[in-house]
Amino acid sequence: MSATLGNTLEYFDFAIYGALAATLFPRLFFHQLGSTAGLLASFATFGVGFIARPIGAVVLGHLGDRYGRKPVLFATLLMMGGSSVLIGLLPTNQGILIAVLLVVLRCLQGFSLGGESSGSQLLTMEHCERGRRGFFGSLIIIGSPISQVLANLVIVVLSVMLTPAQFESWGWRIPFLGSVFIVGIAYFIRRRLEETPAFAATNEEAAPQPGATRAKGLRVLWTHPRQVVLLLLAWSGTTLSFYLIAVYGLSYLTTNVGMSSQDAFVILMIANGVSVLTAVIGGLTCDRIGRKPVWYAGLAGCFIGVVLFFTVASTSVVVTGLIVTLVLASIQFLSGAQPALFAEQFPTDVRYSGTALAYTGANLVFSAPAPFVAAGLTALGGPALVAAFTSAIIIVSAVAVSKLREGQELDLAEFTLHDATERNGLAQVQADKECE
Repeated sequence: MSATLGNTLEYFDFAIYGALAATLFPRLFFHQLGSTAGLLASFATFGVGFIARPIGAVVLGHLGDRYGRKPVLFATLLMMGGSSVLIGLLPTNQGILIAVLLVVLRCLQGFSLGGESSGSQLLTMEHCERGRRGFFGSLIIIGSPISQVLANLVIVVLSVMLTPAQFESWGWRIPFLGSVFIVGIAYFIRRRLEETPAFAATNEEAAPQPGATRAKGLRVLWTHPRQVVLLLLAWSGTTLSFYLIAVYGLSYLTTNVGMSSQDAFVILMIANGVSVLTAVIGGLTCDRIGRKPVWYAGLAGCFIGVVLFFTVASTSVVVTGLIVTLVLASIQFLSGAQPALFAEQFPTDVRYSGTALAYTGANLVFSAPAPFVAAGLTALGGPALVAAFTSAIIIVSAVAVSKLREGQELDLAEFTLHDATERNGLAQVQADKECE
C-alpha cells in the first residue's frame, strides 16, 4: 500500500504537469515570450523533469544503499508532495522569476521520482517472500497507468465543471494542492514500516568490517556495470514504445491519421485502464513461469502493436483502439515482472543504486527524446521508418534480457552472502586445480 500510493502520487503529479504544460502553462507562466516560444519554454520545463530523474536516481540510490530504504522514501514523498503543492500556489503572469521557480520545482519533481520509482519497488521486493515478488511488484506498477487515467480524468472533470476562465484562474491548481491528501496517507503508512530485512541483514554482516560500507551505493558502476547496462537495454524497448504511443501517438493520430483529439484521448484512457489488469496478470504469471518468459511475451506484443500502429491505424476508433490497447497492455504485462527482475540482478548493498540507474537511464536515453526522434523519422521516411527503428530497439531489449539472471528462487536477504560464498568456492576450486 505504501509503495503503490507513493508511486501513484509521483506519476500523478508528473502526468498532471505534462498535460498542463502543453495547454495552459504557456499562457500562465511564459506569455511574455510569445505563443511559440512560450510553448517551447513550457515543454522545456517538462523535459527537465526527465533530466533530473537520473540525477535523483544517482543521489538517492546511493543514499538508500548506505542509510536504508525507509529514510530515503520519506524524503522522496515529501519532496514530490511539497514541490507539487508549491506549484499549485505559484502566482501567474509575474515574469521570469516565477518561471525560474517553476523550473526548480519541476526539477524537484523529477529528482524525487528518480529515487521513488526504484525505492518503492525495493521496499516491497525486500519485504515479501520470494514466491510472491512478481505479484506484489505488479501492484506497484499499476500506480503508473492508474495515475495516467486519474490525471486526465481530473482535468476533464474540472474542465466540464468550471468555465474556461475559472479553470485558468484557479481550477488548474486543485490537482496540485490535492496531492497533500495522498502524501498524508502515504506518510502515515510509511512511518509505521520497518527497514527491509535484506538491508538490515547486510548492515549487521558489514558492521564488524570497517571497510565494508565502501562497497555500497555508486560502487555498483564498478562492481556490476554489466547488469546496469543490460537492464537499461532490457527496459529500452518498453519505455520507447510507451512514449511513442502515449505522447507522440496523440499527435500522429490527429495530424497524420485525421482522428479527432477527443477520440484519441478516449482510446488512451481505455487502453490505460485495461493495462492495469494486465500488469497484475504479468506479475502473477512471472511468479509461476519466471521473469524472462513474461518479458519476451510483452516485447512480442509491443513489436506487433507498434508495427500495426504505424501501418494500420486509421480513423476507425475500434481498430486503432485495439492496436493501442495491445501495445499498452503488453507494456504493463511485461512491467508486472520488472520490479522482481531488476531487484534480482544486484546484491543488497548496491541494489538501490543499480536498479535506479538502469531504470532512469533507459528513460533518459529512450523516453525523453522519443517524440522528437519519431517526428524526425516520420519526416525522413514516413511512419514505416518509425516502426522499423522501434522494432530494432525491441529486438535489442530481447537480446539483453536473455543475458540476465533468472532469479525467481533467489533469497534477496542472503544474496550478498551467497555471492561471496560462490566466489570463494570458485576461487578455491581454481587454486586446487593449479596445485594439481
